[in-house]
Amino acid sequence: MSAAPMPRRRPSSYDSGVGRKVVELHVWATRQGLLGAEPEMPLDGLCRHLVAAGLPLWRAFAGMRTLHPQWAGYTYTWWRDRDAVEPAQFARGGAYERAVANSAFGELNRRSETAEHAGEQWLDLRRRLSGSDAQLDFPGLGELAAAGGTDFFAELVAFGVKGDPSRGTGIGFSFATDRADGFDDDDLVLLRAVVPIVSLAMMAHAGHTIAANLLAAYLGHDAGTRVHAGAVARGSVESIRAVLWYADIRGFTAIADGTPGAAVIEMLDEVFEALVAVLRPRGGQVLKFLGDGMLATFSIADATDQATSRRALDAAAEAMQAIDRLNVARRRAGKPVAAVDLALHLGDVLYGNVGAVDRLDFTVIGPAVNEAARIEALCEPLGSRVLISAEVAAAAADPARLKPLGSHRLRGVRKPREIYALELGPATDSG
Repeated sequence: MSAAPMPRRRPSSYDSGVGRKVVELHVWATRQGLLGAEPEMPLDGLCRHLVAAGLPLWRAFAGMRTLHPQWAGYTYTWWRDRDAVEPAQFARGGAYERAVANSAFGELNRRSETAEHAGEQWLDLRRRLSGSDAQLDFPGLGELAAAGGTDFFAELVAFGVKGDPSRGTGIGFSFATDRADGFDDDDLVLLRAVVPIVSLAMMAHAGHTIAANLLAAYLGHDAGTRVHAGAVARGSVESIRAVLWYADIRGFTAIADGTPGAAVIEMLDEVFEALVAVLRPRGGQVLKFLGDGMLATFSIADATDQATSRRALDAAAEAMQAIDRLNVARRRAGKPVAAVDLALHLGDVLYGNVGAVDRLDFTVIGPAVNEAARIEALCEPLGSRVLISAEVAAAAADPARLKPLGSHRLRGVRKPREIYALELGPATDSG
């Protein structure tokens, strides 16, 4: 049976010692929030202020969920003897969800769903860690007790309307002391009074980070950063010079027609991950996924045409090797495999916001983009998995890797264009 929450006691006057400490911490935390300080800073500052105010703090912890495709939550832990905050992040999955559900914060979350506590923005619980009334009923409490902890206090602060994760779901805090007689009433009054305002300070940065992460995930790192920095006006574009990467899965319609939907999505995810993995270390930026295709760019802003083109060629060669390895593994598992066609082209494009007033796309437009797509369509007829435009071939100046395929007409382009194939080893069981 869980212990009943202790009644909240507020300072009788803000002119009292505890009251003055509450006011000082509120002013400090408000400034931290306005500055958009990273979560480590408000937590570290809070702990230092609490210790200076006489609270016998030994360990403090803050954890929050986030909206991120890869990470489910972040935690921050402060120890008095280490005098620093230790951050950690946790991948999405059942292990993380079970850990949260079994923790003190899982109990507080379940308590918040009961009729008695419905609508409360914060709830807390306390556990003695030593003595005859010790209650070590959550993971980790035993370790704290064995290390010398005597008292544990946890509080869950919810953000916004329950079920709306766009602002973050809240922050869970816990505080432990090693003082023989644990926290006293004034200690708990101070903690309860300052945790909500510190949560707001941390939320200011969390909301900013959530927005940045989502924009990067859905628009790409460079485009997401630009939009987050204010590049939001329709028609706000700039001319950039870039190597364009246009990839597409060959025969995807036939694959999709004969494969269950969930298996198709799994295949797409694995193919795209294999392709994107070779772009990350080489400065390639994915602009969008086009169903079974992918458009990416290598900006030439910080390098020469030659250096950028050679990076793109290296990425293309490694991408085909990665797809071959993926297909070997998928075929052995009895799963459908995919052949990927890829084209590289170099040119000047317009990069920025295009669309309707209430629905924009941050993308690249221009003849070079269309030509890249037309070159990719020649991969199957020309029997090559990677085709290179004359512009990339000239810039790369790497004839040993490029095989001339002659001039070919591109749909919608008036003059025939010189096309090259990137020399690759034989495909390995690519199906």
